Amino acid sequence: MACVTLIHAGTEEVTFKARGRAIARAIDAVELLRRTFMEDLEVKGIQIGTEEVTRPEGKRNFSTIEITLKRG
Repeated sequence: MACVTLIHAGTEEVTFKARGRAIARAIDAVELLRRTFMEDLEVKGIQIGTEEVTRPEGKRNFSTIEITLKRG
């Protein structure tokens, strides 16, 4: 709902960012937003990558995604 509020307030682009297990939820949120609330949103870009995180037990790599939506 925060994205709907931002777009109605005049924001032209919204970016969803997620890593690891949250990637699937981010994709679901984008699709729900586009199909249910705002059908005029278009996917402007998708970027994927890997982020290295240092933890006490060592370094781990996490997959990342950024989905940018634009009002069209």
